[in-house]
Amino acid sequence: MPYVLQADGAARGNPGPAGAGAVLYAPDGSVVAELRKPLGTATNNRAEYEALVIGLEEARRRDIEDLVIRLDSELLVKQMRGEYRIRSEALRPLAQRAIRLIAELGARIEHVPRERNAHADRLANEAIDRGA
Repeated sequence: MPYVLQADGAARGNPGPAGAGAVLYAPDGSVVAELRKPLGTATNNRAEYEALVIGLEEARRRDIEDLVIRLDSELLVKQMRGEYRIRSEALRPLAQRAIRLIAELGARIEHVPRERNAHADRLANEAIDRGA
């Protein structure tokens, strides 16, 4: 069984107050790490990428080798798979960092419905509240 990374970004307004959240689960389903990052004013897409990157960096820090990433952002999943172009110059450095980390970790990425990503969503919203 793999470790599972769920990540989500939130912005109240686009752009607006934003936060990133990620949760890392062990193969047995227990929570290994909960991550929150207030972002100040940002777009929802930047928040999504920031969430993915903080989760991937935590997985790398822990030397995790078998990882499945589950995101509710279809856009982000398709961009990470190379199915959609990353048009925003501002997002490109974050996207490239995420792509490098995914390759480094040998991680797989999946799209999940929003309701299956509620824990990461809660962390992203907590990050906004803490940053305000």
